[in-house]
Amino acid sequence: MRRVAFLITGLERGGAELQLIELAGALRNSGWDVAVFALRRGPLAEELTKRGVAVPPLHRLIAFRPHVLHAHLFHANIAGRIARLFLPVPVVISTVHSLAESSRRGAEVRHRDLVYRITGALSDATVFVSTAAANRHLEASAVTAARTHVIPNGVDTDRFRPDPERRARTRRDLGLGDEFVWLAAGRLMWKKNYPMLLRAMERQPRSVLLIAGAGPDEAQLRSIAPSSVRFLGARTDVPELMNAADGLVLSSTVEGLPMVLLEAAASGLPCVATAVGGVAEAVLADRTGYLVSPGDTDALTHAMRLLSVLPPADREIMSREAREYALARFDLRAIVEQWEHLYRALLAQEP
Repeated sequence: MRRVAFLITGLERGGAELQLIELAGALRNSGWDVAVFALRRGPLAEELTKRGVAVPPLHRLIAFRPHVLHAHLFHANIAGRIARLFLPVPVVISTVHSLAESSRRGAEVRHRDLVYRITGALSDATVFVSTAAANRHLEASAVTAARTHVIPNGVDTDRFRPDPERRARTRRDLGLGDEFVWLAAGRLMWKKNYPMLLRAMERQPRSVLLIAGAGPDEAQLRSIAPSSVRFLGARTDVPELMNAADGLVLSSTVEGLPMVLLEAAASGLPCVATAVGGVAEAVLADRTGYLVSPGDTDALTHAMRLLSVLPPADREIMSREAREYALARFDLRAIVEQWEHLYRALLAQEP
């Protein structure tokens, strides 16, 4: 049995981490021997264990003797490459989940690009979750075209799907009436630019914004939020929230291929989103949602209002097309097959 070791920076709740859980579980079910190793342990280790995926301590990586070492996020990507100097690993893969894996500082982006460039030969493939992220790194000479691949994130389209009964039940449980309900989901941090979203919400009549997520900026955001905003904290019932909402909104400054947009599409939920990173690869402009320029509060306000007053029949067309697009492009089963194909192709190249 072929062994795949996933290596990730941490196991806190986030898009990349949740995608790894889905991939690890699906590969295990396909017959691969899978283990997940983290540079920093976190609460998602329990979720992996529930799915039958081992989460050994990092020092057990040597004993696991993987055929494929598949790393995710910058620090784990570099650690995986360096590990190749000391471990007999046939295939090493680096996965980049964002347009720029960095803090706010532009200098840090350049430094990380340089590190990727210097260590590039130690990775058999660098895989990006969006074409936009791949192109940005290629233009910066952080990667070479020969070792660059694009495999998008995948979504469980059985778990995330339109469900009128869930919609009615969840709206009732949340005490929602006939107002237009917006949903934003993600970590409360600078990259998501929630302050811009909160300013836009001040100008949305008869609308409620539900924010699902936690993060370092929560206290600040609560202090500036209008009364139409409800903070729900970290949630495990996102499929239910997707059904309860009438529209999803994403105001990010930096993204790769946001899982929340794929989940919304699979749920048949129209979106308003800033056109950053691979967002335009997840939202079909004016067909499954509206795209606006990042940082443009007026444009976000207008697009949100446009969707909220759209006739129900037109929103239903958007919903149906979003679901069809998710099934055709991002269904988790098809994405897992792409990863398996890449694993086997790289292993076949080994002497």
